[in-house]
Amino acid sequence: MRNSDNQTPPRVVIGMDPHKRSVTIEVMTPDEGIVGHGRFGTDEAGFAAMLDYARRWPDRVWAIEGCEGIGRHVAHRLLPLGEEVVDVPAKLSARMRVFATGQGRKTDDTDGHSIALVGVRMQGLQSVVHDEQLKLLRLLVDRRRRIGEDHSRMICQLHALILELVPGGAKRDLSAAQARAILAKVRPRDAVGKARKRVAMELVVDLERLYQRKKAANKELTDLVKATGTGLLDLRGIGPSGAARLLVEVGDITRFPSKAHFASWTGTAPIDVSSASTPTTGCPAVGTVRSTGSCTSWPSSSCATAPAQAVPTTTGRSPRGRPRTQRCGA
Repeated sequence: MRNSDNQTPPRVVIGMDPHKRSVTIEVMTPDEGIVGHGRFGTDEAGFAAMLDYARRWPDRVWAIEGCEGIGRHVAHRLLPLGEEVVDVPAKLSARMRVFATGQGRKTDDTDGHSIALVGVRMQGLQSVVHDEQLKLLRLLVDRRRRIGEDHSRMICQLHALILELVPGGAKRDLSAAQARAILAKVRPRDAVGKARKRVAMELVVDLERLYQRKKAANKELTDLVKATGTGLLDLRGIGPSGAARLLVEVGDITRFPSKAHFASWTGTAPIDVSSASTPTTGCPAVGTVRSTGSCTSWPSSSCATAPAQAVPTTTGRSPRGRPRTQRCGA
């Protein structure tokens, strides 16, 4: 539908289905009319062509699926240019795709259409903000996680090698210094044993370097977390890596209307008895609460499990239950 010259053009929603090397967009008006569609590359030429195409609609908002996942690399290229970007959860777009197409077939065109529908119909979508401090925290906390994964992998390899050199192997909590002391006492005589000891010593040297990287990463994360003004480091059991991960995953805390919504997002809110709770205490049943790897609140006293009463031990006969059915047999 075309507007007259003296009428303000409507605000359009550009739904985007992002990929690594290409994106598919669909431009939709508030009355769900499709006024544009295209597929562009994510390189410099493709990104510039997409912006030139989108400038046909001055009043626009980008609805991108997975702004904290596969769509992050495109969303954070649009934010410095002054573009307005909202995050479309994958669950919403998947549900919209089923109702929009009737069959739920997943293609780039149907994904772009369903994402645009979510941007037009749904209110309260999270706006993506350009926060350099948060991006820096995310980058460093991911690096710190990879250092921990490398440490676990090297320790497992070292345990396997020491088990072949020393009967019984080494203890579970093994450090690089302890492994070096164990290997210093080993004197293999065959070629395989000597090669095994040499490879184990190389792992010990790599572990010692990894400890230095881990120490520097923890110090850098500690300084950045303290610069945010949070008090997470004052809590018992939360280190710099855990505090940084919490800040990165939560993001903008103002996107939660209340603390009850935040508790529901983290999985610490009490669940109704009718949904997934125990009928006696009203507390969430085991395995029903979504785990986020962090504890943000403590259960109330009403959720405390009452002590089990002592069951009287008697030698009398128990009440007779349902009579057993007799099987047919010889």
